[in-house]
This record gives sequence, structure tokens and C-alpha cells, in this order.
Amino acid sequence: MNCKLKICHAKLSKKNPPSRVVDQIIFSGSISCRQPHVLVIPFPALGHVAPLMKLATKIAEHGIDVTFVNTEFIHAKIIASMQGKAENSSSQIMLVSIPDGLDLQADEREDPHKLMTEDPQADTECTACVIADISVGWALEVAEAIGIARAAFVPFGPGSLALSLHIPKLLDAAIIDPNGFAVLNYGLISLSNEIPAWNRNEYTRSFPTEPNVQKIFFGSTCAAVQVFKISKWVLNNSVYELDSPACDLIPSVLPFGKIVEWAPQENVLGHPSIAWFLSHCGWNSTMEGLSMGVPFLCWPSFADQHHNRNYICDVWKIGVQLLPDENGIITRQEIQINVKALLKNDGIKGNSLKLKEIARKILVEGGSSFRKFDSFISQIK
Repeated sequence: MNCKLKICHAKLSKKNPPSRVVDQIIFSGSISCRQPHVLVIPFPALGHVAPLMKLATKIAEHGIDVTFVNTEFIHAKIIASMQGKAENSSSQIMLVSIPDGLDLQADEREDPHKLMTEDPQADTECTACVIADISVGWALEVAEAIGIARAAFVPFGPGSLALSLHIPKLLDAAIIDPNGFAVLNYGLISLSNEIPAWNRNEYTRSFPTEPNVQKIFFGSTCAAVQVFKISKWVLNNSVYELDSPACDLIPSVLPFGKIVEWAPQENVLGHPSIAWFLSHCGWNSTMEGLSMGVPFLCWPSFADQHHNRNYICDVWKIGVQLLPDENGIITRQEIQINVKALLKNDGIKGNSLKLKEIARKILVEGGSSFRKFDSFISQIK
């Protein structure tokens, strides 16, 4: 089933900041009350927008109207990617664009609730749920103030999410300091024996040479964690069967499987001539490669990518990692050696195909992700 698209633009101004725009969209009459309505708000970066756009499409296929809010830059890319799509469904996705809001005064941007004192006195029964990326937690706070159900979307893996949720315990145990730095020089940060540990030098939230950056980043991470306290659901683009120990540490998590569909990478990975995938190990790419049964050549850079690499190479055993030399450089010889080793490794090829089959089964009727997503849809209808 394809989804009908409707395009509109919301005006952002000093008297109409992002939170107020969200407020207005929730109360707008642009989508009728003939069926439930969900408002989806991604963080304005392509790696965050892609999985939420796919999720919005899946939701609309179940007879639920969806309003998808983007900044103008991202909105234009979404429209371009939708060219030629069929529009023959009774459901619809309304794509709403808003300016970035950089012309607002600083004090107006700091408090997203400032202009929410006026009550529109409108019927809120149409809007069943607000789904927002954890990086735009203010949208979920707006929904809470209005009394709308909330779902936090997490675009990275459950291991990194579990680590974020355990920050208070890590602080109490003096494993990290108040700025988020790992305390032990050569130790590992571990949540359980079944979850790959984080090396201090690869810790997701450490910027040892940039203390100011570290303070800001760790502060934003702690703020994002608070979003989970006001969210009924935590939506995660993951597979329970592949990381059940981490999923079990996350209350209310719904790992609904691979929903990412960001052409042309998926089309390329699915081609039978592809022998391996050189990847930075971002979570979207990890799920895409895993679902296509393609072995990985791992070259992580920062954030959760190192931990995803640990899953790929050490837990799932579907790839090999590139190691830098004494100068921190990945040499061409290192790449050549590992490409040859990867092509000769039947064990990695076999594991990749097994995980591909697991990913396929969880998405069909009766699979774990199918059941979780179906339950989520039933609750918001």
C-alpha cells in the first residue's frame, strides 16, 4: 500500500517558535478526524530523518494519518526522494516544512514553553501520539503539556542507548566523572558480561582534548535521557534477537527491526555482485548491511560507531576491523590485507547469511518485530 503525500509550509517567527508550531500542527484541522493522527518530528540530519520517514510510511500503511515535520533544507531532500511515488492510499503523510528559526532571539529559543500559555481551545482527540527523536526532546515536552501520548525515537543501537540510561549509575560508581569522562585510564566500561564493553579511548561521550565540547555533549546526553521519563514508548531501529541483553536493560523499548530504506545504498548492498561493505559502522548502515547479508570491513570514527564495530566483529562475527598504524593512519596495505582476508573467510560469509535470515523472519507476520510494531499501532489507534 502506498501513501498519499500532502505538502505544506508552517511559518516560523519570533512569535511562532518551533514549540508553538508543533502546538499549532497538533491542533490544526488540516487532517480530518476520520482516523487517528500521529505527529512525527525528526532531528534535522539525514541519518536521523531516514529511519523516521520509513517509520512514518509504515504507520500510514495501517490507516493512520501522519504529519512529518522537517526544516526547509531536509524537507527539500525528502520531496526530491518522493518524486514519482504513487498516491493512491486512503491514508496520507502530510509533509510540513519549517525554517530553521535562527533569526529568533536567544532567550526565545532557550525556553520552548514560553509562548505556550495561550490555550487554542481546540479538540485534541485526533492526535493520538507525538513521535520525536530524542535529540528534539522539547517536542515531547510540548506533547506532555498538552496531554498527548509520546514516543521517543532512538536512531542508534540498544547498546549505546542502555549506556546512556545508566549514566546515573556510572556516576555513582565513579566509573565516569561529572563531565562524562571515563575515570579509568586503561579500563573498560561494562554494563554486563553479555554486552560488549566500551574502551576508554572509544567511549561514546568522551572528548579528552576538548573539555568545553565534552561538557556540552555530556550535558545534552543527560538532557536526552530525561526524555524517556515522559515517554510511553521507546522506539528503536533494532532487532531483539541480535541484542536481547541490551534491550532487556531498557524499559518500554520496542525494537521493531530494520525500517531504514535510504536509496541507493540498500539497492547497492542487495546486488548479488557485492562481496563486502566498507562502513563507518553508523547504526543505519549496520542494520542495512546486516539485513542484506553483506560482510563488513569496519572503519569507525566516533560516537557509537566503535561500539557497533564491536558487535559486528566480536559478537555477530560478520566483519573485520581496520587497525591504524602507530601514526593513527589506516594504510592501503592494511586495507588490502583485510579485504583479502574477508574474501577468504567462509565463516564470516556464513554468519552474515544467518543474520540476514534472522532479520527477514522477525519482520514477517509472527516475527518479534512484526508483533511489537502491530502492538504499537493498536495502542495509538
